[in-house]
Amino acid sequence: MTIASGDFELTLDELRVVARYVLSSAEDVLPVFEEAAPDDPRPRAAVNAAREFVGGARRTKLQRVTSLDAHRAAKDAPTEAARLAARAAGDAASAAYLHPIAKATQVGHILRAAACAARIGEVNAADDPAVGLRLIEEARQRATPVLIDVLNRYPLAPTGKSRTAQLMTILDTSLRTHRHAEG
Repeated sequence: MTIASGDFELTLDELRVVARYVLSSAEDVLPVFEEAAPDDPRPRAAVNAAREFVGGARRTKLQRVTSLDAHRAAKDAPTEAARLAARAAGDAASAAYLHPIAKATQVGHILRAAACAARIGEVNAADDPAVGLRLIEEARQRATPVLIDVLNRYPLAPTGKSRTAQLMTILDTSLRTHRHAEG
């Protein structure tokens, strides 16, 4: 079933593959946020909304609202790691609404949660970049052929100066290169 028109098409099944990938990273780091801000339920609600969509539920306003709320929670988070964890949760819920337009900014909705998780790993290991690179490699290995196919419909991830943006670029490049190496 085609769900939207744009520069290309995305099916609901493809969106669920993307959301499942993003959700995996978000679930891994959600405890970081909840430890730092135990009274803020917004990222957990976004993860739950993403999980519902991945499990076969329809896309609804729930994914949009909880995504925005989790991103607001990121702005309120007391630490860098908590901020990144909330952002990953928001990205998990918003993956249900990935736009089928060939804009590099859309790549963030696919890969930023994994980059956030890798950066959290670095932060928790006294800023050890080797930890982030190991986690990026694990994220690359989790990527399915369908996810890589969807990713390749988009331009390369936008470059950025933050470490999270750098990690996302490394992941993006490795997924695209790995595909070509296998192909």
